[in-house]
Amino acid sequence: MSTETQSPRAGLPHAVFLQRVTDEPATSPQVRLGQGAFLTLRFVDLLAPDHEVPAPDVFRYQWAATERYCAELASEGTEASHLSCIVRATGEAHRTNDMLSLAPALFAYALYLEQELHLEEAEDVLQTMIGVGGDKLKSTDRISAWLRLGRVRRMQADFDQALAAYAEAGRLAEAGGDRKSVLLSRVGRCNVIHFRGNLLEGEAAWLALLSDATKEGFPTLQAQAEHGLGTNLERRGRPEDGVAHLWRAYELYEDESDRMRALGDLGLSLLAIGLVEAAEQALKEVVRRETVADNLANAKIELMNCASFRRDRVTFERWRERALDHCVEAAPNIRTDYHLKAGVGFARFENNGRAEQELRRALEIATTHELHEFVFRIERLLEGLRECVTPDDLEGTGPEPIEATDTLKEISASLAALGG
Repeated sequence: MSTETQSPRAGLPHAVFLQRVTDEPATSPQVRLGQGAFLTLRFVDLLAPDHEVPAPDVFRYQWAATERYCAELASEGTEASHLSCIVRATGEAHRTNDMLSLAPALFAYALYLEQELHLEEAEDVLQTMIGVGGDKLKSTDRISAWLRLGRVRRMQADFDQALAAYAEAGRLAEAGGDRKSVLLSRVGRCNVIHFRGNLLEGEAAWLALLSDATKEGFPTLQAQAEHGLGTNLERRGRPEDGVAHLWRAYELYEDESDRMRALGDLGLSLLAIGLVEAAEQALKEVVRRETVADNLANAKIELMNCASFRRDRVTFERWRERALDHCVEAAPNIRTDYHLKAGVGFARFENNGRAEQELRRALEIATTHELHEFVFRIERLLEGLRECVTPDDLEGTGPEPIEATDTLKEISASLAALGG
């Protein structure tokens, strides 16, 4: 494995799972599950190509001990089930010298951890899958692991390593003639460019990807490109141009979580052009239907923003408290966005002291994780706060909606129908 594509993992392997003890009592289910994950992945490591082949008795002993510990966790829900599945698959992989069942079990666990926003842990599991599987993995499994590793790193704002993972996925896909995965690796790179704040370069990259995905007949990739383009245009100050792309993404997506992400971003763009009622209809639909934590947190943050936009203090406070439920372990960009929009809300309610406190917290997170676009926006807002300029005036938005085009009217009507 090249050092360019593998993040350094200093210290005890899988120790990230033992960090849960710092946040929870030693007897809590989360800590016990973390210990179970640590033991399970150390068991998986016995199959690594660079690991000394264990004697049969040693392997059987560790298998029995790990299986026994995981059995004691059986009542702890989904994560315990994933661990038990990995232990069984590891035993089968050792017996058959085949990764056929182990790779999917590890991938499913990594996906679960990502959805629960345990991002460092998800990265550890994906690296284990790649390192242990090596050349024994099916080509599709290797590509999928590298693509997901790029996403998890990007969500942690580890942008250089995310680009390296996407590049490796693209290289493997190109070698195997897998055009869809080649384009998926480009989706990942476009997302990194976007979240780094290189919006002009990002727009060009999304347009090129949309053209290629359309020509090659991949509707889901068209949806991702439409989504990326719509979000990019909103962040470049052209939300009215992005709305149609976001609605098109919602129509093209098949996966429910993807559709909810597009709907959430559509709500953000509608709010930016003053169509608050339509924005809230989109976002409330996300809260009603979404199950993925980061998407749900984003929707609640935007509903908080809508409430402050309408100067509804009670609703603002309600959504602010609810959004906090998902921000403790959220990705850096979500935490930054939460504190930014809480700060904007307090400024709208003329609580400038609390507004500055929230904005400075947002700036701290954005600076630490090199979220350049956020840094620029927050610095402007802080400067405006000192000069008594309202956030709406500073960011070029106002309470009056723009004149609705036929497209906007059609999209608003469709959103109303969803709510109904």
